[in-house]
Amino acid sequence: MKPSVRTAALLTVLVTAACAPQTSANSSSDKDEKTGTLRVWLFREVGNDPKQKVVDSVVGAFEKAHEGTEVEVEYIPVDTRAQRVKAAFNDPESAPDVMEYGNTDTAGYVKDGGLLDVTREFTAWKEAGSTDPTARQSVTVDGKVYGAPFYVGVRALYYRTDVFDELGLKVPKTMAELATTARAIRAAEPGLYGLVVGGAYTYGAMPFVWAHGGEIATGKNGSYASAIDSAAAQKGIKAYTSLFGDDNCPAAKCAGMGGNDTITAFAAGKAGMAIGGDFSHTAVEAGKVKGRYAVVPLPGVTPGSIAPAFAGGNNIGVLKSTSHRTLAVELMEALASKRTQAQLFDAMGFLPTFTDVREAAAAREPFVKPFVQTLAAGTRFVPASPAWSQIDSRLVLPTMFQEVVSGRKDVAAASSEAARAMDDAFADAG
Repeated sequence: MKPSVRTAALLTVLVTAACAPQTSANSSSDKDEKTGTLRVWLFREVGNDPKQKVVDSVVGAFEKAHEGTEVEVEYIPVDTRAQRVKAAFNDPESAPDVMEYGNTDTAGYVKDGGLLDVTREFTAWKEAGSTDPTARQSVTVDGKVYGAPFYVGVRALYYRTDVFDELGLKVPKTMAELATTARAIRAAEPGLYGLVVGGAYTYGAMPFVWAHGGEIATGKNGSYASAIDSAAAQKGIKAYTSLFGDDNCPAAKCAGMGGNDTITAFAAGKAGMAIGGDFSHTAVEAGKVKGRYAVVPLPGVTPGSIAPAFAGGNNIGVLKSTSHRTLAVELMEALASKRTQAQLFDAMGFLPTFTDVREAAAAREPFVKPFVQTLAAGTRFVPASPAWSQIDSRLVLPTMFQEVVSGRKDVAAASSEAARAMDDAFADAG
């Protein structure tokens, strides 16, 4: 598609957004300036350039359509977002107007008073009608909407086809086979991790807990109790942490790894397998393993089953402290529009949150199939509680995994300590 067509379409979206009814009663700022500088925080991805090109095109069209308006975009590390966002909520002068945030952070950010209620605008936005119900739920708290879904993400198993062919290995169909295959790769190729794992990779670890029948927490309607120390959850923790060792992924190197680290290692040709998202596709394609890998759903405990994946994804929201409310909402809608999501799918592999856009993407790109299969098999989510952002920012679960991996504590002791920390957070959240 030609750039001029993309720009024209984006301008159409922006004009449509401008016609939506506006509200200002719930903004902490009494200003709604129609010109000036809008600050945007977006997450920095592994291989961020394609994302930046798409965003630049949106920003260029927005600035052209709004004379006297300038948009400054900063790409922030995902791993340090908690500190940055907390500081922004406490100091509106340093805060952005528009922000990308993880769907697990919604309830916490709303409780902290940081996100703007955009229910009326979102409801009036014509494109919102095609939003996946689960994605819409991710921006909804107590019936009010606090942003626009940006993309949905699930994880699956990336594996090196050349390594498997050379060693005569079959694609694992159970988690037990996954571990055996990982160790076989490491034994035959000591320079490779078999399955690269990370002690700080919470959402790569959770499928092991869920597949073994465990839960993060139990409860509903904001009232939760930790279940991470249950017998079933401990089986999953043991299955995951057993992968940290010289026979697969040495603890000294892998205990501190997060999700981006594991994909970086796989893309660089340093691992036979990795657990990565649909959003990791572009980074892998840009790496040394291009043309020498494939993706399948992460296997579960029983043959032919698919391990439950975390229903991840990100949203775009407006901060309550903005002094450019109308412009900020319009920019949010432009960044989360159907056209932008389609471009981000092409550029980054991000799965669109609009059902029609996602169906079109899956029809033309084969790599989407294992992720769609994973979505269809059933996904899980974190507790819908403001406490989760506290649990996440305090690294409760990564600390638990790392305590086990390091040998400082056994699974029972580490999970019990994590459960107490989680229950304290749930109690604080009310």
